[in-house]
Amino acid sequence: MIHFKGKVALVTGGSSGMGAATAALLAKGGARVFCAQRGASEHEDIAADFANPEAPKEVIDQVRGRAGALDILINNAGVMREGTVEESSEADWHLQMQVNLTAPFLLLRHAMPLLKQNGGAIVNVGSIEGLGSNPRHPAYGASKAGLHGLTRAVAVDHGPEGVRCNAVAPGWIDTPLNEDFINGMPDPKAFRAEIGGIHPIRRTGAPEEVAELICWLVSDAARFVTGQIWTIDGGRMAQLSLP
Repeated sequence: MIHFKGKVALVTGGSSGMGAATAALLAKGGARVFCAQRGASEHEDIAADFANPEAPKEVIDQVRGRAGALDILINNAGVMREGTVEESSEADWHLQMQVNLTAPFLLLRHAMPLLKQNGGAIVNVGSIEGLGSNPRHPAYGASKAGLHGLTRAVAVDHGPEGVRCNAVAPGWIDTPLNEDFINGMPDPKAFRAEIGGIHPIRRTGAPEEVAELICWLVSDAARFVTGQIWTIDGGRMAQLSLP
């Protein structure tokens, strides 16, 4: 097990899916874990709606006031709205940019003084849609591509200050949202087999598998790793379609 004894961690969107799995693994390793989202987690909660541009500062202020430190920041909260550029409203676009890109930027800006105190580590949860695109996801893909770029920029600017910043780019992960999507199909079993079949390892991923990568990246075991986008997709992006 990777140890985080004495560390303070903040996970946004920590009440379910990859965020919950990451928070649980950090806590198991000994970290004091704060989770920021609208719902409740199993850790120290901070109520936050990241569609509100004031939320990031309020969250970091609470962490500072309650813990006095921050060693690990996981920007996991996100939102997706489907629609082509013709179908999407400006409100759809701005919501996804605010939650998926601007909120992480603001969290980083307000957290950086704390992160610099003890050589902090950051992981931004991007997506393979920041590398390629699924149909009808222009704003989501653009926001995740931007988050990947932000990751590299932060690594370059703040590496000399002892702060590391990486991103993970998950593929299809069995989060509650994706499970609900599958269960809404006319034949969920057949759809699950079909979606698994687009991956070379012939299955979709578990939130815990992403959490293990995230926790490695913020651990001392990865102390020479920064500025990287780590694809975790069961080989999906490596596999070409049949001719």
